[in-house]
Amino acid sequence: MRGSWRADGLCLLILLGMAVAGALAWPHLPERVPMHWGLTGGPDRYGSRLEAVLFVPGVTLGVYLLMLLAPRIDPRSANYPRFAGVYAFLRFLFVAFMGAMQGALLANGLGLEVPVNRVALVGLGALLVLLGNSLGKVQPNWFVGIRTPWTLTSTLSWRRTHRLGGWLFVMGGLLWLGAGLWGAPLAIYLAVGLSALGLVGLLAYSYLVWRQDPERGNGPTAGEPRERRAGDA
Repeated sequence: MRGSWRADGLCLLILLGMAVAGALAWPHLPERVPMHWGLTGGPDRYGSRLEAVLFVPGVTLGVYLLMLLAPRIDPRSANYPRFAGVYAFLRFLFVAFMGAMQGALLANGLGLEVPVNRVALVGLGALLVLLGNSLGKVQPNWFVGIRTPWTLTSTLSWRRTHRLGGWLFVMGGLLWLGAGLWGAPLAIYLAVGLSALGLVGLLAYSYLVWRQDPERGNGPTAGEPRERRAGDA
């Protein structure tokens, strides 16, 4: 519980920092600010100052609040205390990544030559590596993790898929880190292709494990032990 409060405290500090940075940058930003960068490294879409200041922080705040709300509305809410520390860490990873992206975006708007696309790729790689190291600890739920029709209806498929997914996320993260540091379009295409193959393989694996699970079912608590009823043999 203490770890959760610490992680959420850091999240709130980052969100506050994003708001303060936007307010300070506002008077110095041009009317049109680069908002998206292509594979070649140059900006390919521009937005208004208002979008540059509010869009990323707004999305970050919305997703963060949704992550806080999820345990209250999830049919498997009882599982959240079993990975509360990991779930808090996942919230922090997301907010920290978005904070870094907002910082790079504002820096470019202020005229600093920050390679935003490479920052995004390196940040994504680091995010996946850290996420992969925690993925195996995520318990069955409806909002966080590798949610396929088969992991959601089989606890066995959920556990084994997340265990394998953790390794694949780490390897994929290292791949994206390399692509970001190299910066060549070929490296990015390679990272995209291999990541897609890994995801397809993970989906197939979740299905194969589901087929082997005698307790698989169709409900939100499928695959979990059921209480014996009076009269059951």
